[in-house]
Amino acid sequence: MKLKIVLEPSEDGGYTVYVPSLPGCISEGDTVEEAIKNIKEAIELYLEPVEDDLIPFAEKKAEIIELTL
Repeated sequence: MKLKIVLEPSEDGGYTVYVPSLPGCISEGDTVEEAIKNIKEAIELYLEPVEDDLIPFAEKKAEIIELTL
């Protein structure tokens, strides 16, 4: 399974990471590597109840757009 993640520097240091196609699936870490490790764990926990229901959530396509204000 492939999912897109968004990794952003946090204002307080470290990184925030989330999965646009999994609402509420968010994590953070002090380093990029730690943030990615943590979001993998968060994704696994997020998907546990879904696996039993076989909901085809992964078919939804998220689009990431960069805006300049």
